[in-house]
Amino acid sequence: MNTKVEQPKGSNAADIGKLVLAGLVLAAGIFAYSWFNNDPNVPSAVRLIGVLVALVVSLAIAATTGLGRRVRDFLGESQFEMRKVVWPTREETLKTTGIIMVVVVILSLLLGLIDLILKSVVLDWLLKLGS
Repeated sequence: MNTKVEQPKGSNAADIGKLVLAGLVLAAGIFAYSWFNNDPNVPSAVRLIGVLVALVVSLAIAATTGLGRRVRDFLGESQFEMRKVVWPTREETLKTTGIIMVVVVILSLLLGLIDLILKSVVLDWLLKLGS
């Protein structure tokens, strides 16, 4: 049971302003990347670094909002839950894969046999009775 107190879902004007600012910073980075696309004096690596810097800055701005805190909390709780997962060993994975492959082959043969029987019933018996 989760004992944390639920936080209000609404966002205030400061959070909205920060998210808009983060979007503008990211849009400016993308715009600068495309603006300097044809400039031979600006290497493509510098343009790419500019977009990455704009992305990091916009994520940092967005992380200070209420939504950003909730996302960080969610990611932290997800990492905590991932530590509880018991992953299968290589041997268990190979055995399970083999079993699944055998079942798939058996079921495909069974469905093919059913299809063959239904085809012969419909084409050979029912259509010949009607003529």
